[in-house]
Amino acid sequence: MTIKEQIGSHFLIPVVVIDDAQRALDTARALQAGGVDTMEITLRTEAAFKAIENAKKAGPSLIVGAGTVLTLEKCKEAVSRGASFIVSPGYNHEIVEYCLKNDTPVFPGCVTPTEITAAINIGLHVVKFFPANVYGGVSGIKALAAAFSGLKFIPTGGVNNENLAQFVIPEVFAIGGGWLCERKLIAGGDYAAITAACVKAKEIVKEIKSNS
Repeated sequence: MTIKEQIGSHFLIPVVVIDDAQRALDTARALQAGGVDTMEITLRTEAAFKAIENAKKAGPSLIVGAGTVLTLEKCKEAVSRGASFIVSPGYNHEIVEYCLKNDTPVFPGCVTPTEITAAINIGLHVVKFFPANVYGGVSGIKALAAAFSGLKFIPTGGVNNENLAQFVIPEVFAIGGGWLCERKLIAGGDYAAITAACVKAKEIVKEIKSNS
């Protein structure tokens, strides 16, 4: 199974903001304890690159990617530090092209038909849908999916355990969000709360999928 296929099967992608790289490994283990084996460490802090390296120590079963990747330079650095996939808030042709040439899964943010067309034309079949709560949520995803057959989305932004079930639909490849691994919980070392959030989310997804 490819990295991309594994991400899809895991379905949940915690969006992780780490201020202290020393907390990355414990955070990764807290996610795994909750049954979540994917994490997207955002490049919003100076600790991010080192955090990627540290999180990788949790073992090969955990897929660690980099998020909020805004430049090609940052993309290359993230990959060199061990990021297995790249997520960007918008469509950046340089980043997408680099990732495709280097067999690195990449999920650029695309919310308009023009952006989606650019993504499809370069060969992508999965894009990030961010911020999902601003651009129509589930109804926005369904409307776009109807026009672009075969394309799947990773909604991020405004998703939580209260509305998660709405997003467990065929048009969704995976779901990303910070609610699975809140920044304040990481900073406070409350790993049990992170695990609990993941356990709850996994239960919701399992129930919906088993009944569909």
